[in-house]
Amino acid sequence: MPTLKTLTLGCKVNQYETEYVRQGLSRLGYREPRPGEAADLCVVNTCTVTAEADRKSRKLIRQLARENPGASIIVMGCYATRRPDEAAALPGVAEVVTDKNRLPELLARFGLDPIPTGITSFGRRQRAYVKIQDGCRMECAYCIIPRTRPVLRSRPIDEVVGEIRGLIDGGYQEIVLTGIHLGHYGVDLAGHDRTDAQTNLARLLRHLVRLDGDFRIRISSIEACEVTDAVLDVIAEHPKRVCPHLHVSMQSGSDTVLQRMRRRWSSERFLERCRTIKRRLDHPGLTTDVIVGFPGETEAEFEATCRLVENVGFSKIHGFRFSARPGTAAARMTDVVPSHVQHRRLAKLAQIETRLRTSYFSSLLGRELCVLVESAAANRPGMLLGTSARYVPVELPGQPHQVGRLVRVTAQSLGDNRVLAEAIHGA
Repeated sequence: MPTLKTLTLGCKVNQYETEYVRQGLSRLGYREPRPGEAADLCVVNTCTVTAEADRKSRKLIRQLARENPGASIIVMGCYATRRPDEAAALPGVAEVVTDKNRLPELLARFGLDPIPTGITSFGRRQRAYVKIQDGCRMECAYCIIPRTRPVLRSRPIDEVVGEIRGLIDGGYQEIVLTGIHLGHYGVDLAGHDRTDAQTNLARLLRHLVRLDGDFRIRISSIEACEVTDAVLDVIAEHPKRVCPHLHVSMQSGSDTVLQRMRRRWSSERFLERCRTIKRRLDHPGLTTDVIVGFPGETEAEFEATCRLVENVGFSKIHGFRFSARPGTAAARMTDVVPSHVQHRRLAKLAQIETRLRTSYFSSLLGRELCVLVESAAANRPGMLLGTSARYVPVELPGQPHQVGRLVRVTAQSLGDNRVLAEAIHGA
């Protein structure tokens, strides 16, 4: 049997697309190499969101060529789309897939028939990601992704529901809906079904909550202002089916920076929407992304970001320093913030995050939590680690057979960046 190695850099959408290819090739007889065994075929799914992602993509391809002499390497992903000639010139590369929507054609060339429309499992992960949408037209000044995934494509509701039904039947108890611009799910379908595009994500959620089984749905990263009232209605009505956690992209709390970033919503509108989310849902977890050191960012503008972070009360912040991407508007901006200033601001943001995170964790004490068990706790027999519906790490008592299961617990105390919980007897 031929051997196959797959490696992924980047986002949840990339991870889903790699799994789609891996499953298709496994149906043709490809298997994972044994320890020390070289692969006959390697598939690398690349990322280009930062210069570091480009570098890691090239390094990974060269490493695979060294460790798997004679292997054919297929390169796909956003780096492959943006720099196809550069990717093709790397050692061992046999093919560069520049359009992710042509992955079914790739599998067909290998001889797969019929071509699957989705996946039936998600490797060794305890939760499954399901891609429901592709493409972004936002044209934020710092982002290269609209150049690599410019076409909006939404999967039909029936197709998504069928795929998730199969994953639930296969034992997955958490499904993460993901896309390049999740809030635009259905925009390209609106002309076909004559429904309001703003409600299409909510319509999909209403189909999903009606499925039988012990499972929950988590919404991946989404713009705060695209968390519509219709979406909030579904989460509020079905808190055990749709996780009360939203990762809302902020990037900056300064209106002047947001304007330079070409973001579409003001800080006031962002804050208002976050307050609406907190008002409508039961103690939701809110997480976000923040860029520090965007060109021209002053101390006053950075302090505005800190104030907005405090006002929202995020439970987790993915903070990162600005990285110029060639081909974006921000790469042409000359008012560069010095590296040492970026590092200092990032450190301050991390301090704020720690305090807000602890405060949010403390507010959960005494509450019942629903936890997806993900692994046994290292060096702690009889203890498990998992993630609550509100996206809080939890340590709880239990046995290895519970890994992959949803377990009800009561939050008791705080541990090292996690909540310590007790099992609910009879749950």
